[in-house]
Amino acid sequence: MANLSKTNNLSAEEYWNSFLATLPSDSPYHGKTYVAEGFGDHPKLADELGALIVSGIKTGTCSALWEWQAEGNPIPEAGLTSIVLDGTGEPICIIETTEVTQRRFNEVNEDFARSEGEGDLSLRYWREAHTMFFSRVLAKLGREFSEDMPLVCERFQVVYK
Repeated sequence: MANLSKTNNLSAEEYWNSFLATLPSDSPYHGKTYVAEGFGDHPKLADELGALIVSGIKTGTCSALWEWQAEGNPIPEAGLTSIVLDGTGEPICIIETTEVTQRRFNEVNEDFARSEGEGDLSLRYWREAHTMFFSRVLAKLGREFSEDMPLVCERFQVVYK
């Protein structure tokens, strides 16, 4: 998940509060924090990937470990709660990370590629699309795409839409 256009805090906070209002007062979500961000590296991609998440087709995502290191952010962990933003920065759903693994680009398998929900759901499509994506994103960090580059692979579920 990239740090795309962040919504103003009030909008994310209002969305979060709408979610909390649907839960019993003893729900563990009342004590959780969240991040609010879009998927991808540009508004059109955030819209496309966000729609796949809302529809339940996309249940996985990955990012280059090098991005996390360059930004100085901790690697996500299971239990992370995120408000997914569309290309204009508006909240469209809330997801919770259920699994985080690290593997090399060339170690991604058919199952994980399918969980990303993109294209024809094949590993071939995933590799082509993600080679282009990582080539674009990593250039901004002064890094180059590599078949053995480390990835942070996440699986998640929609908890509110």
